[in-house]
Amino acid sequence: MAISKQRKQEVLDQYQDWLKRSQAVILVEYSGANMKMLDAMRAKVREAGGEFHIVKNTLARRAFTDQGMNLSADAFVKSTAVSFAFSDPAATAKALNEGLKGNEFFKVKAGFMAGQALNAAQVKALADMPPLPVVRAQLLGVLQAPAGKLVRTIAEPARGLAAVVKAFSEKAPAAA
Repeated sequence: MAISKQRKQEVLDQYQDWLKRSQAVILVEYSGANMKMLDAMRAKVREAGGEFHIVKNTLARRAFTDQGMNLSADAFVKSTAVSFAFSDPAATAKALNEGLKGNEFFKVKAGFMAGQALNAAQVKALADMPPLPVVRAQLLGVLQAPAGKLVRTIAEPARGLAAVVKAFSEKAPAAA
């Protein structure tokens, strides 16, 4: 059943809003998947701070083009679902990748992040990256390491002197 032009414009506006708000977008083919599988995928992506929606190819192509996101024509053939990463692109890609494991009905078509089109291999690489909190913790550890070494280096002579004084004070009463 065909939808009216007004409804098409509403859907197009919704797609454009999601594209504006998302940091990364991943297109997935879902041929043969049932609703239970789709709902499980939605839940995984939602836990990672994103959304997973089934889209109409022609309207999605128009929305992507209007936002300056040029993807290949192959990205908008067959059944298409789009995962929008609103907070952490790596976590959303990881959740999507976990949902794809052992499931032959889902296949990554393409993606778009930071003004760059991504192919399926690049989306997989994005999924293999650690989540944002882990990267922040690693960066903090790298930044703190030199300061900790400096403190230990500065404190070592005083610690050595204290050990000598303690050893001398323990030896003096024994000698008397």
